[in-house]
Amino acid sequence: MLATLIHAPGDIRVETVPDPVLSTGRDAIVRVVAACVCGSDLWPYRGVTPTREPRRIGHEFVGVVEAVGDEVERVRPGDFVIAPFYVCDGTCANCRNGVSTSCLHGGWWGSEDRDGAFADGAQGERVRVPLADGTLAVVPGPVSDDEVPGLLTLSDVMGTGHHAAVSAGVGRGDTVAVVGDGAVGLCAIIAAKRLGATTIIAMSRHPERQALAREFGATHVVAERGEAGVEAVRALTGGIGADRVLECVGTKESMDQAIRSARPGGMVGYVGVPNGGPELPVRRLFETNVGVNGGVAPVRGYIEELLPDVRSGAIRPGLVFDLELPLAEAAEAYAAMDERRAVKVLLRP
Repeated sequence: MLATLIHAPGDIRVETVPDPVLSTGRDAIVRVVAACVCGSDLWPYRGVTPTREPRRIGHEFVGVVEAVGDEVERVRPGDFVIAPFYVCDGTCANCRNGVSTSCLHGGWWGSEDRDGAFADGAQGERVRVPLADGTLAVVPGPVSDDEVPGLLTLSDVMGTGHHAAVSAGVGRGDTVAVVGDGAVGLCAIIAAKRLGATTIIAMSRHPERQALAREFGATHVVAERGEAGVEAVRALTGGIGADRVLECVGTKESMDQAIRSARPGGMVGYVGVPNGGPELPVRRLFETNVGVNGGVAPVRGYIEELLPDVRSGAIRPGLVFDLELPLAEAAEAYAAMDERRAVKVLLRP
């Protein structure tokens, strides 16, 4: 089959690799209907995180189950499924506590699982899925083709934006500022509106993303950064700052922007993958009573909650995909996102 590998910074190739096979009894083979490129995939693409040898890449996909192991009970061949960006069993103590990203038996796409069998990267034609009963979320059929983009966001970005809002404690009547206008930041706007925020400030300098932010529910847009950005948020919030701030980038500058944009006693929900040395200024947090909560989003636990709203059209996170390409053009998908010619690219095998 064909699959995407990263060889070095800026070097993405689609190559022929071995077909996946069932190997543990608890796994499944899924034919990928759609995958995508994540903002976090750009860190190795840009060389921020090292690539020591060629490896499979991609961690977001939806597809149709082709085969299951003898011990699989919930998932059946023919099911349309959403795969979160990680592997989990759904039954261990951490999964039961709502932190399935820390599953005691879990793992990550593009690497060996705990049994030593390979879990294919998502940007390919097929994927071997370990712990299929816990990892995969079945979407009741039939599933139309125009539903695919929205369903694909539930594998990561919509659930991650939701996690930022939940971590910050967004509720009815809140004023929310969102730092970051990538796919996660845009989905965080959807999440904030869905949870009842009435004032939503999108921090964005890009006109096309500003327009999408407004379509998703942003009531204001702030293009400034640094101290000017903080002052602009304060000017929109009675001079004190936002009740909740959602940090969706992961850099030192974005975390600083988020913390200083929160009002005294406010809360920052952060989901940006940490790169570029983000730090917590404990003295500032102490003096202002600003809280910080969040981390890697346990999106598997959010799929059932968000799925009805995606399928009904109540929320439309699939609009973050503004470019669709065949899998064979994965290198162009990475380049388009790296050069900010696309918010998020959907790949069709």
